[in-house]
Amino acid sequence: MTFTVAQSHTIDAGGITTAYLEAGSGAAVLMLHGSGPGVSATANWQLTIGPVAERFHVLAPDIVGFGATERPDDVVYSLRTWTDHVWSFLDAKGIDRTAIVGNSLGGRIALQMATDHPERISRMVLMGSPGVGMTPTEGLAALRAYEPSPEAMRQLLKTFFAVNPELITEDLVTIRYEASVADGAYEAYRAMFFDPRHKGSELAITADEVRTITIPTLLVHGREDKVVPLAVSLTMLDLLPHADLHVFSRCGHWTQIERADEFSALVADYLERS
Repeated sequence: MTFTVAQSHTIDAGGITTAYLEAGSGAAVLMLHGSGPGVSATANWQLTIGPVAERFHVLAPDIVGFGATERPDDVVYSLRTWTDHVWSFLDAKGIDRTAIVGNSLGGRIALQMATDHPERISRMVLMGSPGVGMTPTEGLAALRAYEPSPEAMRQLLKTFFAVNPELITEDLVTIRYEASVADGAYEAYRAMFFDPRHKGSELAITADEVRTITIPTLLVHGREDKVVPLAVSLTMLDLLPHADLHVFSRCGHWTQIERADEFSALVADYLERS
């Protein structure tokens, strides 16, 4: 089957030249990537945008500090910085209300957006997202310890992202590695999580905060996730007033890669509910 092809663009979002992918028409769906080395909208959503764009207007930005988006010298990375950048992107695109599909860090940003302006969000899909009960994991430590090389990227993705390492293609390794060594990318990645001036690791959310989020939410998790444990989504299921949970067996942190067809259909069907 041939799907809609996403187009690459840039736009000024709050003074930051922001790269993004766009495809389809209809109700808006914002896709927010995670925070691993070499991450971008392309690397994260390459198998998802086309199928979902058959039914929706999909927008997938490179969040500030990642991908091809500008990395201002004076930026201080934090959950607030990333969330404000995404709001600025939506405003620049004239999107008043959207559904959000957030992977890992993108899911945490979605939760903050739901706290900021719930009236602007129709539904959320949180995939392998940190939340209440998140604890340090071997997978997360490996992500943060990454030192750029093709072999290091290959081992990282095959060991900690997918249950079946054969799903980690050389094209995917190349995309992630090249993005991880783009001008300023590795320096920004190290700064946001290790430089005390930045707050990239401060992603905690309280149970009381989660209980106030009434937006319909689908939690999606790989049972064998080594980066964000399934237990986090189980806890969030108890706290979010309008949450459903879908667990993929024999699946790690990348349900959108490991179970691509099923994930895309699940997301599109959920977002179409009234």
